[in-house]
Amino acid sequence: MRRLFVMRRFFVLLLVSLAFAEAQEIRSGDALLRAMHERYLGTWYQTVTFTQKSTTYKSDGTSSSETWHEAALLPGKLRIDIGPAGDGKGYLMVDGTVTVFENNKVVRSRPLVNILLALGFDVYRQESETTAKIVEGEGFDLAKIHEDTWEGHPVYVVGADKGDLKSKQFWVQKDTMLFVRVIQPARGESGNLDDIRFEDYQRLGGAWIAARVEVHSEEKKVFSEEYSEIQANVKLDPAMFDPEKFGATHWEK
Repeated sequence: MRRLFVMRRFFVLLLVSLAFAEAQEIRSGDALLRAMHERYLGTWYQTVTFTQKSTTYKSDGTSSSETWHEAALLPGKLRIDIGPAGDGKGYLMVDGTVTVFENNKVVRSRPLVNILLALGFDVYRQESETTAKIVEGEGFDLAKIHEDTWEGHPVYVVGADKGDLKSKQFWVQKDTMLFVRVIQPARGESGNLDDIRFEDYQRLGGAWIAARVEVHSEEKKVFSEEYSEIQANVKLDPAMFDPEKFGATHWEK
């Protein structure tokens, strides 16, 4: 019995020591991205599909909604079909480029990093060094990190000093290593900030997905995404992420 007690105590101390060592190592954004990747190594899904209710909240108190169908091949590939697939309207975000479609034809294409894809999904499927380059390239200071609390949970905050809610920064929950928040300049709105939050995390296979995303600006909710019909590790034709084949391949079919 004493031997069993000693062994149990040894393993408890070992687990505590490992947890302490892990916490001690996270002293930079690079270390945090590495810990996020390692937490779900081999268990995070490679593909995911879902139906999304996209709601825009207007300043006059009204709102409007659209149905989007989204499919991702991780890392780096996201397809959005707006409305029925036959309408040919949507986006491809593939390896740092966004291509916009109307009537199954390209109307414009330009470089664009989807930071939500990078920090909410890709980080768990690609080498952390790759994610770090992407995040640094978007202007986040990985040398700055502090601890805070978000919705009752301890978090790491990367890119800003404590109390600074103006600098570009992303927040990661400590116990789950899940991305929960990013603050960054609003696109096309000089001086305004977007406060984007991943909410309602749900189990998905051996990993997680945030079933709701909210965008706040000037302390008001301006946009939300609500996911349904979520499926992981479905078979996706790589051609559906090819701009030249946008109209010919649809994940819904």
